[in-house]
Amino acid sequence: MMLKRRTLLAAPLAAPLAARAQGAGASGWQPTRPMQLVVGFAPGGGSDIIARTIAEACAPFFPVPLVVVNRPGAGGALAAEQVARAAPDGHTLLLAGGSESTSLPAHRDLPYDPKRSFAAVIRLTRNAHFICARGRGGRFTTLPQVIEAARAGRGAVTHGSSGVGSLSHSIFIMFERATGTELLHVPYTGGGPQQQALLAGQIDLAVQASDELGGLVASGDMLPLAVTTAERHPQHPTVPTMREMGSELVAENMKGWVGPAGMTPEMVAWLHDRFRQGMATPVWRRFMDRAGDPDGYADGPAFQRDMDTLLDAIRAAMRRG
Repeated sequence: MMLKRRTLLAAPLAAPLAARAQGAGASGWQPTRPMQLVVGFAPGGGSDIIARTIAEACAPFFPVPLVVVNRPGAGGALAAEQVARAAPDGHTLLLAGGSESTSLPAHRDLPYDPKRSFAAVIRLTRNAHFICARGRGGRFTTLPQVIEAARAGRGAVTHGSSGVGSLSHSIFIMFERATGTELLHVPYTGGGPQQQALLAGQIDLAVQASDELGGLVASGDMLPLAVTTAERHPQHPTVPTMREMGSELVAENMKGWVGPAGMTPEMVAWLHDRFRQGMATPVWRRFMDRAGDPDGYADGPAFQRDMDTLLDAIRAAMRRG
């Protein structure tokens, strides 16, 4: 249901955005029926929450309802295929930037090209990933200890993932190539089972997103050893980056909207400006404050460039293996 329109932007930001919106509107394009916002994961997960929060925040700026459609399966690839095959009329978007865009295509052939099948509109978030060990009772307290143990014997250190080809799997492949190690991979059916396995001591390491750490670090149950962002995370300032440890491993889980290739520049600009307005609302700001991650905004070309860069880095790491 459309929310009642209300003023949510401060005047200094609203003025230039309004001017851009008027320019886009002058092109003659705007959505004329409910828009489908396709999410490749089940309701209640991180991707679903992002999609529903930005849809709520943007509702006052759209003349049609924004409908979140969950299409889980194959690590987000089913949803990506659906949107890649949709009509490029601006009414169907995919929440992209995760494994379906940056990791799965490096592991297997897919019925879409992550670099050419979509038109990127806007990036909403960039989520830090931490290489974590079990806290109390765990084998490791620093990353150099992990590297030393892994070099002492092939498969002597185990790591989990949320599935073969997932971003958490690929981060460890990049880690192995960067450190000259070979870990034992234990795939799980998702992030939840992977986390439980780490806490139970069934695996030594796991990749955890910043919003998954919650109170586990404060309680001592989980210990982040390194973060795979270019700079330290503001909520975990004592955790070093991989770059500080001599590795160029940088990998973030991004989320943003893309549509089918063939959307016109006018469509992309109109959609970008409305979602950008939504990112300035209290609804979205409160969500980002709770998540604790830096502002994730990027325009469409920058978003596509960052997805392509990460995919290329994963492919290069796999070739070196």
